Amino acid sequence: MVVGKINDDEFKKKYDKIERVPPAGYDNANDFFEDVFMDKDMVWMGQNTNHLHGDMIADMMAKSVMDKEFCKYPPPEGFSELKELILDDLGLDDSFRVFLTAGATESLYLSMNALLDSSDNVITSDPGYLIIGSFAERFADKVIYVPIYSGENDYKLTPDLVRENMDENTRMIVLIDPLNPLGTAYSEEEIKEFARIARDNDIYLIHDITYKDFAREHYLVADYAPENTLTIYSFSKIFGMAGERIGGVVSTSRIIDQIKNVVINDLGVNIIAQEGAIAGLKTKDSWIDEIRDITVKNQELIKETVDGIDGVFLPVFPSDANMMVIDVSQTGINPKELSEYLLKYKIFTREGDYTSRLFGDRYLRVSFSIPTSEVELFCREFPQAIEALRKK
Repeated sequence: MVVGKINDDEFKKKYDKIERVPPAGYDNANDFFEDVFMDKDMVWMGQNTNHLHGDMIADMMAKSVMDKEFCKYPPPEGFSELKELILDDLGLDDSFRVFLTAGATESLYLSMNALLDSSDNVITSDPGYLIIGSFAERFADKVIYVPIYSGENDYKLTPDLVRENMDENTRMIVLIDPLNPLGTAYSEEEIKEFARIARDNDIYLIHDITYKDFAREHYLVADYAPENTLTIYSFSKIFGMAGERIGGVVSTSRIIDQIKNVVINDLGVNIIAQEGAIAGLKTKDSWIDEIRDITVKNQELIKETVDGIDGVFLPVFPSDANMMVIDVSQTGINPKELSEYLLKYKIFTREGDYTSRLFGDRYLRVSFSIPTSEVELFCREFPQAIEALRKK
């Protein structure tokens, strides 16, 4: 072995992402996503994005552009007003700090880079947001993907499951709440129990609350284990700002200072995105109820459609996120074929292997924070897709 050279196995462990097979007719995933993005008639149910906003956030970002604020660098750690608004939104006091990032995904990466060592292991779930595990694999010794696709544990990572999978090297638990892709969420008692596990074992708990504002009820681990918790905050979903790439991590000064040690983007987060985020938080009370009402109605329409199809069911209903899983395993239909079939009818959905190594062949994931007329189109085409693929 040449000194200083990483061998192939080491390189793979550090840098490989989960291999994605692009849809039929595409050489790579980026070309596919670009085509979908450019198609203005596409019904967007494949990326959990929110398309239900009016103009308040957009108007503030447009004003920032017209004022040519983009000519200047923003403060390297973000606008104080935005960070204060985030703490207010979470009901946390100024003993917590906010570090802004280019989306919640960057917050996850930085947190793991800063806190994990090569002897640590991490507990997460399958199904889940698999990129979290991919990040953890770069910095930890082992990532334990706990299977949760079962009604026995209510399709979520429970405190009991965490205890069963812990050992002396467990350094971090990842809790996605509500969970992408299933939409399961946690009671206050469950959150308190997770906090107790983190405190008693002196381990970190990453609490990814990207979808919290769609939930019927939501509780913060940070309220019960502030010294152990990293709360991951996103503007991509309820604020409808996925393309602006802005989010953050909320924790104690001690943890935030560790994260700052591994930051690359020390020139700050997109200034236009920060202006939009400030506008979104300031106006949230005026629009959030309407968005919630529409998403509740939309998932009820999907439920009614699914209930009318033999061999198809919703593992979790109602969903506390803006997406849900439709299990088609009893039909013998491959979810990837189903998503590609719907794409022909301008409906973009996501096959299960995007969010699960173990159960991806069982389900299709669909998001429903889109206009109701578009959900109605899905409800017309989905039964026909199932019937056509059954015959095939």
